Amino acid sequence: MRLTCPLCGARDHREFSYKGAAVQRPDEGADLEAWHAYVNLRENPAGPLQELWYHQMGCGAWLKVTRDTVTHEISNVELASEAGLGGAA
Repeated sequence: MRLTCPLCGARDHREFSYKGAAVQRPDEGADLEAWHAYVNLRENPAGPLQELWYHQMGCGAWLKVTRDTVTHEISNVELASEAGLGGAA
């Protein structure tokens, strides 16, 4: 599988670290229920899923990747910061 980093171009997936589904992190003052949902409640769809990937062996950018979990086809890659996910770490 190859990912196309917006900053570095097409690269083998082994240059990246997978973090998981791209979910907005709750604000610091969020209640326990919001943090529980963020940490523990995840969907596991068969089909397109937005994920976070870190370009560990490249530019160090966090990427929001839309990948089909059945075929592994990548339909979109964008910088997480431009997708409203901040630093994503």
